[in-house]
Amino acid sequence: MNLNSVRMFVQSAECGSLSAAAQSNNIPLATLSRHIRELERELDTQLLERSSHGIQLTEAGSRLYEHATRGLDCMIEAEQAVVSNRPVLRGKLRLSMPPVFKPWWELLSAFQKLYPGVKVSVLTTERRVNLIEDGIDVAVRVGAIIHDTMVARHQVTYRHHLVASPELLEKLGIPECPADLSRFPCGVWGHGSGTNSTWHLGNQKFITDPLLSTNDYLHLRSRALRGELITELPPFLASKALTSEELVVILPNFPLPEQEVNLLYPSSRHPSPIVRAYLEFCSRYTCNFFTEAEVETSKSKDDHGPKNTGA
Repeated sequence: MNLNSVRMFVQSAECGSLSAAAQSNNIPLATLSRHIRELERELDTQLLERSSHGIQLTEAGSRLYEHATRGLDCMIEAEQAVVSNRPVLRGKLRLSMPPVFKPWWELLSAFQKLYPGVKVSVLTTERRVNLIEDGIDVAVRVGAIIHDTMVARHQVTYRHHLVASPELLEKLGIPECPADLSRFPCGVWGHGSGTNSTWHLGNQKFITDPLLSTNDYLHLRSRALRGELITELPPFLASKALTSEELVVILPNFPLPEQEVNLLYPSSRHPSPIVRAYLEFCSRYTCNFFTEAEVETSKSKDDHGPKNTGA
């Protein structure tokens, strides 16, 4: 039996619902449900009765739960016995993340201050790396998760801002609906092909005819600050200019879609102590490196952890 699947089954039984167990594990509900289905197929028996009110153990599920909990308790004791003899983590952590993802720079700095024996190697790229082939332990992934062979841990959810300079708005007027953007020069994130890009604004769509298309958000921000175009920016790249009023948010009643940030690691690879420490650190402190106004999260902020000292 897959140990991860057994752990998820036990936690689901203890939480009383699959959604609560998924939130507790910081993984998508679909991932947890798939592990439970695979466990049931492997054992050729139904373990859970599912209903709109939650889940209940079947007779077979109760027997598995009784034995599995004892086994997991023994494994936790064994793990603690090993970890207790390893007071300092030493080794290399290989990571992947998107370009210009500034909050994660601060988070990694705080992580290495806590674990100075860990050397971090970061591959910064916009492509979706193959963790196994590229030798990556954990990847920061923004957007939809499509890899069934990966474990995903949700960190935060945020939205990009549609922004423009006050000078550009004074010249061309303040847009009141997405259709008004047709009179504005637009800059879009893309691969430099110059093709049209669609902005999903609330329940409406606006197809841009971009003046500039680039995969560099810093370039887009620079052009917006010059008053040359309207663009979308991640909140952590827009916040300083918004505070100084060099940029302003436009069409706030037509928000851009939510962006999810997840940590991915191979489900087939047992996480090393360093990887486990990194995952636990991120799950606990990621929100501290995004301002409350910029993110929504299913987890509570820990007021006693490291604080963001500037982005």
